[in-house]
Order: sequence, then structure tokens, then C-alpha cells
Amino acid sequence: MSRYGPRIAALARQAERDRERLETEESAADPEAAREYLSEGAGQAIWCYVEARTGGRFVAFSEAEFAAIERAMNDWLECYARCHGVELEAEFTVRQAAELLLETRNVVDTAQLLTGVPERRTQSARASR
Repeated sequence: MSRYGPRIAALARQAERDRERLETEESAADPEAAREYLSEGAGQAIWCYVEARTGGRFVAFSEAEFAAIERAMNDWLECYARCHGVELEAEFTVRQAAELLLETRNVVDTAQLLTGVPERRTQSARASR
């Protein structure tokens, strides 16, 4: 187990609770909750990975830790999508998400690029309005 093990375990437990709670609720679109799932959830999981890879000393996760952090991130991305009225089975890699986060510097943009939720309007669609 890496020094990130307890943090990853806590993230994984919270993500599972959040996903299960959201699945049992009849929820309407809730963009504010969607942002919270990103800032307090997926973003934390992604940043944990980034820290472990760039914090001066490369930290190797165990297989279980890596699977847990990736599952947590995907659980929160599913919650995010659901808050936008979209059912999604997220299967993104944490590395892919980390690269996008470092590029965009914004977890909302990262989630939108990964999931396609909400759908981006094109320039031509905006111009016709």
C-alpha cells in the first residue's frame, strides 16, 4: 500500500455512497450538485493521482489502489452526468483525466471533455440563435 492508500480508500467509500444515494433519488437536473461532485469528488481523485505522479517522487499505487481511485473518479463522473439528466457508464482512465485537468486547469472542463455532458454548442449553432 502506498502512502496514498488511506486517502484513496476514503475517496472510494465516499464516491460509492454518493453514487448509491443518487441512484435511489428521483433527481431533477441539478447543475450545482454536478459541480460539487466534480470539485469535492472527481477533482479530488484526479488530483490525488497527479500529486502521486508529480510530487517530486513517483509513487506507485498498488493494483487495488489504482482500481479504487479510477472507480471513484468514474463514479463521480456518472453522478455529474446524472445531474445533467444523462445516464452514463463512465470508464475513463485517471491518467486521461489527469492530462486533461493539467491542460484545462478546470475540473468542469475536464468532465465535459471526458463525458460530453453537457453537450457543447458549436459556433454555428450559437451564430444561428
